Formats: sequence, structure tokens, C-alpha cells
Amino acid sequence: MTNYSKMIEVLEPVAREAGNAIMEVYRKGVTAKTKGDGSPVTEADQRAEAIILKTLKSEFPEITIISEENAASHSLAAPERFFLVDPLDGTKEFLKQDGKGSFTVNIALVENGIPTMGVVFAPALDRMFSGSIKAGAHENGAGIQIRDVPQEGPVAVASASHRDEATDQWLAKHSIDQTVSIGSSLKFCLVAAGEADVYPRFGPTMEWDTAAGDAVLRAAGGGVENPDGSLFAYGKANYRNGPFVAKGKM
Repeated sequence: MTNYSKMIEVLEPVAREAGNAIMEVYRKGVTAKTKGDGSPVTEADQRAEAIILKTLKSEFPEITIISEENAASHSLAAPERFFLVDPLDGTKEFLKQDGKGSFTVNIALVENGIPTMGVVFAPALDRMFSGSIKAGAHENGAGIQIRDVPQEGPVAVASASHRDEATDQWLAKHSIDQTVSIGSSLKFCLVAAGEADVYPRFGPTMEWDTAAGDAVLRAAGGGVENPDGSLFAYGKANYRNGPFVAKGKM
């Protein structure tokens, strides 16, 4: 039986160490290379990944790791239990250096298609989120939970770099006119922390982009579902997500 609290105790310091390495690169100036799929990768991604994988392999050698920067892992069939790792989520925001700090370190455990534990660290903001199905959700050690929808109406979080027409149509359909634009898995965490109410996403994402934030949100009392209301599950072909809606009490 998985001891989620112990796992979080191990992984929060690792996420912070990876975040510190990311910030070292951030402060000295960032250059990016382009991967085969056209997405950017930086020295920060690579340094953070090395830190995270070393600990996962040492502390949890029996659990398969699927990581964004390890392309060979993407062809593995999803086992019943595996880690999903994105060492630097929000690389485009990282490269902008716009002062918003909306990039994160993501580490998640998936069991039978569901993210049961997640750690999300935003190093530029010093916001450490974690959550599990047993221990609830926390930010910097304090408990967090989804909020009641405000009387003035729900607030949606939307992608800073990938906002699309389908998202705008969904917001209009649900009469939501208050939005916060932010990058990375922080969108899940803002809903989990009661700072927003819903995060609709219709553009492309990968499972390592979403699993850790998804776990935190579920632990805070929220949920993630397909647009038709069915369960949003993990371990899909090539670890590629379809559209989803992450929400609190909506």
C-alpha cells in the first residue's frame, strides 16, 4: 500500500532542488533548443530532470518513470502504477522572463489511470503545492481546498500561451467573463487553492503537463473530466491528452 505522505515528504525537497537549479539558469539568461516535436528545451529542463530522476530511481526503484525529456519512455505501455514527470512545465513562460514566474516542476504518481499523488513547485513564486487522495492538498504546508463559487460569478484560469477559440466558446457558453491568464500547471493549483473556479483546456497537452496539478486539485476536493463529463484518465496512447475541464464546485 502506498504511503503517500511519506512519498510527498521525499519529493517536495527534490522538487525544490530542481526548482533551484531552474532558477540558476533563469538568472544567468536562457537559451533554448528545439526538440523534434517543435517544442523548446533548455539547460534548466535537463538539469531539473537529472535531479528528479536520480531520486525517483533511488527511492522508488520499482515504479516506472515516464518523463517529458526522456523520449524513450514515451513509447512504453502505461503500467498500472507509474510516475509522470515534467521537470519544467511552462517552458515558453520561462523563456519570456516576464516576471510572472508561471513555470513549475511537476511530479505525479498515477495508479490505475488516476493521479493519486502530485507535487507542483513554482520556484520563481516559492509556491509548493502537494496533494494525495489520502492526505488532502497543501500549499507550503498549509491545507488548501476548492471554494464556493463567488456570488459575482466564477473565475476561469486559461493558458497564457495556448488560449484558443474553443476555450473562448466554452467560456461564453457558460457565461464566464472573469478570467486569469497564467501558464503551466499553476492553473490547476489556483483552482485547488480557491483562487479560481475552473480551468477549461481544449488545446493539446501531454499527461506529464497535467498529472501533478490534477492530483493536487483532486486532493483539494475538485476534479478533472472530459468535456462530456466522463472521467479524465491517464495512460492514454503516447501519453497525449484530449480536451478537459478542471473544476472546483462548478
